[in-house]
Amino acid sequence: MIIKILLQYLLGYVRISVEGYYIERFINICTTSKILIWNLKREKGVRLLLNIGIQDYYKAVNIAKKLKCRVKIVKKRGIPFIANKYRKRKIFLASIFIIIIAIYASSNYVWNIEIQIEDNLKLENILEDINSAGLRTGIRKNKIKTEEIINQIRLKRNDISWIGIDLKGTNAIVKLVKAKEAPEIIDEKEYCNIVANKGGTITQIVAQNGTALVKPGDEVQKGQVLIQGTMEGKYTGIRYVHSLGEVKAIVEYTKSEKISYKEEQNVKTGNKEKKYQIKINNFQINFYKTLSKFKIYDTIEENKKFKIFSNLYLPISVTKITNEELEKYSREYTVAEAIEIGTKKLENEIENEIENKENILR
Repeated sequence: MIIKILLQYLLGYVRISVEGYYIERFINICTTSKILIWNLKREKGVRLLLNIGIQDYYKAVNIAKKLKCRVKIVKKRGIPFIANKYRKRKIFLASIFIIIIAIYASSNYVWNIEIQIEDNLKLENILEDINSAGLRTGIRKNKIKTEEIINQIRLKRNDISWIGIDLKGTNAIVKLVKAKEAPEIIDEKEYCNIVANKGGTITQIVAQNGTALVKPGDEVQKGQVLIQGTMEGKYTGIRYVHSLGEVKAIVEYTKSEKISYKEEQNVKTGNKEKKYQIKINNFQINFYKTLSKFKIYDTIEENKKFKIFSNLYLPISVTKITNEELEKYSREYTVAEAIEIGTKKLENEIENEIENKENILR
């Protein structure tokens, strides 16, 4: 479709308005007559704006007349109209022609890889694996073997349950579904004990299956058996079972942190410098000096790829480099301030380690 539209630009096209009560029938007849129309926009119910090639324009006019619709040319676009306007500017026209040929030639390659993961999840190093499998920017589309690439990635990674590759224009869209971890299967007939995964003081213990070896108030250590997978009966003797029960305990978390009374920080001054670079495939052009005028600074890079349509990327990208000046700032804390900073930092660290935060006792 994109190639067809690009061809229409080479041959010339017009943007027309069609007014009447049968514009839906007009669209249907044009479609069945294999007349290419694109960029449709409806206005005020009975007015339709659309693009159409000049070779199909008179066919569309005849269809509109039969449906008693009015047709009006709004804009003229394409090489023929530009050539007519700038027929004395040969260098300009030659440049436009070269650019169009270059765009057409580049449309046979992949210049952007778009990764879409279900539920916006993250997969580490997925782009590197896609590249190593054979899908990378700059490769000809007819050399891409999607099935082989998909099989290679699925064999290499166990965290992907489904992958699909769709080539649109010069954009390769890779759709992924992250695999869910299989739950651990527990055999309830197998003999086992319940042990403490942390040290603490027992507050409650209920053995539903097995024998409790500790009672409320006991201090236990990590790895100590709390409910043993054995049961003894008067007539059955000792039986080995799969222990089951509920254990609650108070667990203390301790951490230490060293806070200096004097601290040096880098603070933004508000001064910035912006630099740009253009990359054409593997050729890079820098429009700035390598060194920054700031002694201390943070660098933020924003990369933007050129595209004509939504999926027709070009092998051209512009990188905006922003350097933000920093200056060193020294600050001294009192004992109370240092204690407060250290306490907050340690509380946050401990809360991130605790699984059941609703049962925290402070």
